[in-house]
Amino acid sequence: MIGKSHSPKDQLDLFFSGGMAVAVARLVFLQLAFGPALVVDIEMQIAIKDFHMLHVDYPRVHYPKGFQGYCNGLMAYVRGRKQKSWYCPQIHYMVHAPWREVQKFCKYSESFCENYNEYCTFTEDSFPITICSLAPNQPPTSCHYNSTLTNQRLYLLCSGKRDAEPIDIIGVY
Repeated sequence: MIGKSHSPKDQLDLFFSGGMAVAVARLVFLQLAFGPALVVDIEMQIAIKDFHMLHVDYPRVHYPKGFQGYCNGLMAYVRGRKQKSWYCPQIHYMVHAPWREVQKFCKYSESFCENYNEYCTFTEDSFPITICSLAPNQPPTSCHYNSTLTNQRLYLLCSGKRDAEPIDIIGVY
């Protein structure tokens, strides 16, 4: 076929009949060989990004008075981002400290939390935290929250044992 001129349609037909088959075969091989590792890595990157977006508020945002309080405004965002549903989480923690100050505690995590199947750690420092807790005795979808501003240490889930990132807050103490 060298030296013979092909129309654009003929060139596309040749590409899809031969070149595309090779590309698809390579893609299938890569997915079979590395797929689970790539999926886990992507999921972990999403968890790290979500932690930063959903648990770190520094400097602290101040909502207008008509917004019905810090936690009520915040939890509408959290529900939409994290759970993609209208289910009302019982509790949510927001840390009002720079990301790097929280992040450094996952750099060397010696503990493995079997209940979560992840590495975990306690922070040495206390942080300013807003605890958003679901108000009692309300309809399932009303999601009205009480806010408590406190200084406490964090119990963090980390993305690994070494050079890891925070992926969730298990609790405070």
